[in-house]
Amino acid sequence: MNIRSTTYDHPDAVKLQDEVMQEYVIRYGGEGDATPLDPGMFLPPHGLYLLAYDDEGRPLASGAWRTQDANDQGYADGDAELKRMYVIPEARGLGLARRILAALENDARAAGRTRMVLETGTAQPEAIALYTSSGYEPCPKFGHYRDYDNSRCFAKPLRDGL
Repeated sequence: MNIRSTTYDHPDAVKLQDEVMQEYVIRYGGEGDATPLDPGMFLPPHGLYLLAYDDEGRPLASGAWRTQDANDQGYADGDAELKRMYVIPEARGLGLARRILAALENDARAAGRTRMVLETGTAQPEAIALYTSSGYEPCPKFGHYRDYDNSRCFAKPLRDGL
């Protein structure tokens, strides 16, 4: 198992993004996540996109962060927003999401970000369990889905004492 940095528009990343969008359709209806994203948002030092591969080179999981600062969508200066966390069904329960999450937090911290934030939904209880067990706490809503009833936002300081 290895985790590699890649681009948001890499073919393996696109494959997993398509899969997570289908999962969102199943869980929430509609067309998936409509949050506007651009590949440039995930380029270091302003973000990072990770893929986890098995020994045969098959992509199993993804995760990313992008820089956010204070704006009219509820973000604060120093925020790093977690995006596109996904593990294919056959690889769930192996700890991949937790490994990717830790790598993303470390990278965002090294880039000077002070808080990791994320938005998920009530139809993803396993995601909420991962985040709360990893030190994330509910926070005021932000981002594209901040006005949706089933949206849940969480935050975790990336520096001691914050």
